[in-house]
Amino acid sequence: MTAGGRETDEALLRKAAAGDAEAFTALAERHTEGLYRLAWSLVGNRTDAEDVLQEAMIGAYKNARTFQGRSAVRTWLGQIVARQAAAFRRSRKVRKTAALDEQTLESPATGDAESGVDQREDLLQVLGQMTTEYREVIVLRELENMSYEDIATALGLPRGTVESRLFRARAELRELLTAQGYGRGNA
Repeated sequence: MTAGGRETDEALLRKAAAGDAEAFTALAERHTEGLYRLAWSLVGNRTDAEDVLQEAMIGAYKNARTFQGRSAVRTWLGQIVARQAAAFRRSRKVRKTAALDEQTLESPATGDAESGVDQREDLLQVLGQMTTEYREVIVLRELENMSYEDIATALGLPRGTVESRLFRARAELRELLTAQGYGRGNA
């Protein structure tokens, strides 16, 4: 327990590993919103993101005993979502959606602040233009703040490949943003 009386992620996961489904539900509810955004960023549409998240959470519950504490529980869950998204893309040709879901664009912390929504929409549109291999490393590193090692584990790649993809992804992102009128003089 923390000082505020709220159980830590690690405590909830230990209970889930011992078969406590309610503890896992509490853990999942705590992280669902962020994990959904991660899944959506990786697969590009709401329906597929929901499927990826559901499968990832089932896998996390089944494999709760495998958590070794080398990272935060949130990072571990993010890795599972990233692996599930990669498996999903391999098994299906994911269609890119042109229309963005307004609910996804709304920031839960700030409500529907118009400028924040516009910036998020612009970023999602640019991410949607990137190649999948570059989009996934950018999302995991820059939006999810995963370490190179965690990204490599999540995607099943050597760390050097992650580093080179991230270098190229940043260049592609910079180019796309510049082409759309962002970052002039800052790129």
